[in-house]
Amino acid sequence: MPEIMFNGPSGRIEGRYHHNENPESKIVLLLHPHPKFGGTMNNPIIHNAYYTFVKNGFSVLRFNFRGVGKSQGEYDAGIGELSDAASALDWIQELNRDSTGCWVAGFSFGAWIAMQLLMRRPEIESFISISPPANLYDFNFLAPCPSSGLIINGSDDIVAPKPDIQKLVDRLKSQKGIEINHSLIDGANHFFDNEIDSLNEEISKYISKVLKK
Repeated sequence: MPEIMFNGPSGRIEGRYHHNENPESKIVLLLHPHPKFGGTMNNPIIHNAYYTFVKNGFSVLRFNFRGVGKSQGEYDAGIGELSDAASALDWIQELNRDSTGCWVAGFSFGAWIAMQLLMRRPEIESFISISPPANLYDFNFLAPCPSSGLIINGSDDIVAPKPDIQKLVDRLKSQKGIEINHSLIDGANHFFDNEIDSLNEEISKYISKVLKK
């Protein structure tokens, strides 16, 4: 898990990267929660998801948004962070030109950024959205959502409440041409305290489902 630095729109960006030796392995970009509330690429959910994707044969990149850790720049209310994510995707794609597929996954604020990136990059074939804060941010840009994916949340989440996420799931499921999977983890809060194993299991199950198609 080497530490890497690459150029972003606001300066150097700090990341961690795992390279799968199979040149055709799929790639995935992981986006961390809100920088102003302690979110970093070492967030336990992102950290564990990183290794879940590694175990499933992906080349995996997680990184710190601008102003976090060693990444240069300052928080930019999502606009600059989306540009950071685009630069990170460029970086991992350049390193994996023969990859057979591209995914994006994000947690909370990172899920919001991930879904915006999905709209801008048609090569992203699948997504995993963990606790998307549908009560705090507007997800109406997903009209239509361009790719199939998985939305995961906890039944006891008070940061991004279950009814708001369910409305998002129902709206996306009504769109033709994509498949939206939804996993609700009973008893889990926003941070999946004591439920990270269950979260990782759901991620692995979804990866296996997609890769078997």
